[in-house]
Amino acid sequence: MTFLIIDTYYHGFLRAFCAQHADLSDRPYAEQWRMLMDQCFGTADFYSANLRKLGHDAHEVVANCEPLQRRWAREYAIHLWAAYPLYCRFGRVKAWQMAVLKAQVEKFKPDVVYVQDLNWTDAAFLHAIKRTGRLVVGQTAYALREDVDYEPYDLILTSFPHYVVRFRSQGVRSEYLRFAFEPRVLKLLGSVQSRPAVVFVGGYTSNHTSGNRLFEHVAGQVPVDFWGYGGEALPVASLIRRSFRGEAWGLQMYRILAESQIGLNRHIDLSERFANNMRLFEATGVGTLLLTDWKDNLHELFEVGKEVVAYRTPQECAELIRYYLEHDAERQAVARAGQQRTLREHTYQRRMHELVEIVRKHM
Repeated sequence: MTFLIIDTYYHGFLRAFCAQHADLSDRPYAEQWRMLMDQCFGTADFYSANLRKLGHDAHEVVANCEPLQRRWAREYAIHLWAAYPLYCRFGRVKAWQMAVLKAQVEKFKPDVVYVQDLNWTDAAFLHAIKRTGRLVVGQTAYALREDVDYEPYDLILTSFPHYVVRFRSQGVRSEYLRFAFEPRVLKLLGSVQSRPAVVFVGGYTSNHTSGNRLFEHVAGQVPVDFWGYGGEALPVASLIRRSFRGEAWGLQMYRILAESQIGLNRHIDLSERFANNMRLFEATGVGTLLLTDWKDNLHELFEVGKEVVAYRTPQECAELIRYYLEHDAERQAVARAGQQRTLREHTYQRRMHELVEIVRKHM
């Protein structure tokens, strides 16, 4: 099978990446793409690289990376307004972006179009490619806009078990697919120097209200370094803001986790009772002790107490931080066991095997 994976990246990351590479737009598409993938932001090329290992053809496009997409159009002599006038109308999504995507679908001729961002991708575009007989698959583990049109999707995958139930109740075909870790990250990191730190890398937005309250309490009891995005927008008196170290994306995020003794985790409010996020596998994958919020299905992913540690209250979180900072051997044993479990069962190669089986069932 041939897969075209349509992804979008956070604007904050793209802004920082483009600022680091002022001549980015002058570089060939293949070079830009490789540079971007090597940042290991989000799922990077973890899907395509592992699908190819399984004998499939696959490619990721980062639909909202303007220098990258404009360069692709230039190299393939796509004159957007002339070739795709119906797509070049101003709307919620920039018209030229949808025109480039349409051209990429026609160029790559995928059997499966895999959409990572349901909120961003235009429904009219999806309807058009669906009429060509291609399987349109969506992936979500985030808040969805109320006006998202699910009709173009043949299948929606999610790491939220409760979302599977909700989609199916609406007549939308849906399957459960967890996140994972890419072992190649360890090679890109190289040698890592451990330092006595407790860190959290993530977001501090309105989607993280309960998590922010939790960390405000924890930060009042034990020192924690907070990284990510949105911290500068917190109230001036926020204890998170006082310990906010700045943005951290992709490989830098992995390095911060790898260098720390304890990697904190908490889930967004939408996850409800279920453990699902990428940080579960990012922290354990780089060999850091994961201290995460208790969820009903956590035991399905890791052995709690032996491979990861879980807290139920802010007070317990602070107590566990103190305990594991004082007990190096125990902390290191749990961290090693967690990493071994992730590298054994939670890799993207394993997930892509699961993805292929799911897709075949729905073709």
